[in-house]
Amino acid sequence: MKKFILPLLGLFIVAPAQAHQPVMDMAPRWEDGYGFQVRHETYGSDTLMDGDSEIANPLDLERFVHKTWFEGVYTFERSKRITFKMPYIQQERTKNIGGVGVKQDNSGSGDLVLGVPLKLYSNQGAFTQNFGFTPSVRLPTGSTSGAFPISDGSTDLGLSFSYSSEDPKYYTLIDAFTWINTEGKRDMKAGNTYGLDVNLGYHPYHDDDTNSGAFIMWDVTARHNEDPSSRNLTTASGGSRVHSGPLLVLYKDNVMFRTEYKHPVYENTSSISNSRGPEFNIGIGITF
Repeated sequence: MKKFILPLLGLFIVAPAQAHQPVMDMAPRWEDGYGFQVRHETYGSDTLMDGDSEIANPLDLERFVHKTWFEGVYTFERSKRITFKMPYIQQERTKNIGGVGVKQDNSGSGDLVLGVPLKLYSNQGAFTQNFGFTPSVRLPTGSTSGAFPISDGSTDLGLSFSYSSEDPKYYTLIDAFTWINTEGKRDMKAGNTYGLDVNLGYHPYHDDDTNSGAFIMWDVTARHNEDPSSRNLTTASGGSRVHSGPLLVLYKDNVMFRTEYKHPVYENTSSISNSRGPEFNIGIGITF
């Protein structure tokens, strides 16, 4: 196994609930390297929103989503990679149907996401930077059945542009992306998604003898979702939101651990809908 090499922290965001690239956005960075990671993501709330205002919720409407991702990456060379991401989804909600709060739930494998991160590097002594370009495709491998489907059955296209810079102690990331969502089955169509991520980070510790260390980051995530089709059953209301919070990465040799928490600091729904609520992610990855 090859040792983990201190990375350029280029975050290639490919979807609101499918953020980041394996392994931990960081490794491997050597030719013919590969890796896998497992991470768990959860979000949701029972807070009901109308625009940017919280409103009364007499029917106790709620929406919670839990996703366990299995992800992998293969690095042809430092600047060219291919990735896959497959979620297992457990979701539940209480929906207003005819003035009655009706509980609905579903679980199963979701849609497969394939990406091709491409990066252009430049180095100046201890300072390094890259410009990233990541085309992606989301394939309809999830089930479209039931009252709360796992997938809308569409093939969707994603595109990300990013800039990242790093020196031994600090780094900066700016990443802009979009997902173009096509119409799927049962007249379901999620609205297109546009997003911007800004990361500011600090690398406080690295031990050469044990090849271990830590990164501390602060993440700001902005998303705008167009309205889904009127008969869409898979997504909440369209609108805009900003989440922000801390992120920690620990590494030793070829094993990495990552955890992050983001709290909603702004939300504006285009119709009455549950808040997305806080987001929590935790994962572990390994490279070869």
